[in-house]
Amino acid sequence: MQVLSVTPEIFPLIKTGGLADVTGALPPALAGLGVEMRSLVPGYPAVMAALKKKKAVHQYTALQGGKATVHAAQVAGLDLLVLDAPHLFDRPGGPYGDATGADWQDNWKRFAALGRVGADISTGVVAGYKPDVVHAHDWQSAMTLAYMRYGEAANVPSVMTVHNLAFQGQFGANVFSGLGLPPQAMALDGVEYYGGVGFLKAGLQAAWAITTVSPTYAQEIRSPAFGMGLDGLINLRSADLLGIVNGIDDDIWNPETDPHLAATYSAKSLKGRKANKRAIEERMQLDREEGPIYCVVSRLTWQKGIDILAAIVDAVVASGARLAILGSGDAGLEGALLAAAARHRGRVGVVIGYDEALSHLLQGGADGILIPSRFEPCGLTQLYGLRYGCVPLVARTGGLADTVIDANEAAVAAGVATGFQFAPENAGAFHHAILRANALHADPSTWAAIQKQGMKADVSWDRSARKYAALYGKLLSKRDA
Repeated sequence: MQVLSVTPEIFPLIKTGGLADVTGALPPALAGLGVEMRSLVPGYPAVMAALKKKKAVHQYTALQGGKATVHAAQVAGLDLLVLDAPHLFDRPGGPYGDATGADWQDNWKRFAALGRVGADISTGVVAGYKPDVVHAHDWQSAMTLAYMRYGEAANVPSVMTVHNLAFQGQFGANVFSGLGLPPQAMALDGVEYYGGVGFLKAGLQAAWAITTVSPTYAQEIRSPAFGMGLDGLINLRSADLLGIVNGIDDDIWNPETDPHLAATYSAKSLKGRKANKRAIEERMQLDREEGPIYCVVSRLTWQKGIDILAAIVDAVVASGARLAILGSGDAGLEGALLAAAARHRGRVGVVIGYDEALSHLLQGGADGILIPSRFEPCGLTQLYGLRYGCVPLVARTGGLADTVIDANEAAVAAGVATGFQFAPENAGAFHHAILRANALHADPSTWAAIQKQGMKADVSWDRSARKYAALYGKLLSKRDA
């Protein structure tokens, strides 16, 4: 079975968050199931620089204002189709905006172009390749499905995966004339969205099947509280909605072989974690002691509940715990955490930015990882935490609720606890969860049992990949019926 994945990010080439980890790990996970996945990605500078060998397989004389070429390439075991459109993607900054964080004003053009090319590939314009199924990820790829619906590939099965419904790709009605869609597409059952154009909405409307990245989030987005204005459409499509928990690449995230750790270890022996804890204390300038270190590896935003954390930093320090925080995001939240680090030298360490190596070290040496998200479609950091024996403390929402077993008295007694959940998402409940964790951390044998139980959890892509493969097969059967 041939599946085309259309994605704005893919690890290890371009990454701003968990989406890239998913789209980079899913193709090899599917390979053993008889599914060959090729990934269409934009030719950002970092992507083009990684192409040691490439072959031009399709060309455009005019694609949203300029010439473009689709290259076939193999990188890091991934089978890629790269959209080389310098006028759209060859620019400094991040994939969606400049160095200041401001979005590119022509993002609608950039990702409409990606969608147009994805739809063209689905019709067989690349010689010798015609996918059986097309799988689009998030709003940046969603227009692929709209172009398929209104073009020559309406009979090609398609999947739209929502990694975070909060990001929708909404633009003014004035962009419609530049999309190259027929007039009837600018309608309620097409791409029109609250008087403008909605890229994600268009994909949800056109997809044969819709997936989210956890079963709980699939149900949450059917409600006004989590539906972000799309709950009506999602409820109409509920028969085609499926929640599949993400996995992680357990070769890259493996505490027995991880080169970023000061010492490797396994569930059989956690001794190596002590050396990693010492390395965290040195890197984050934390006092050296045996009390718990809780880490945070996150975008520093309201969605991630970082304001809730900032509100209880003083109380966490007073409880005897230390904090090691890595991330970037809202300037106000960055400032609040840096101020907390200044107030509590040796107790709170903060690194603003993205550091892949440090994120691995934090998972390998911190006692727990704090994830107080207000909503979390799936979450990957808690899966890394489980894999590394870094006990997750999570809000009871989305994929966090699906993947962490709360260490209540019954679960601890039964030996099945893997972390701590709290609800509602507020400072009081979060603080209480940390106090519960502190109490169990004071009992080394109980804490080690929770760590080891988490490390037994199957957080790989194996089970989830089987569900995707089954979905693709179901859609093909539907097409052929």
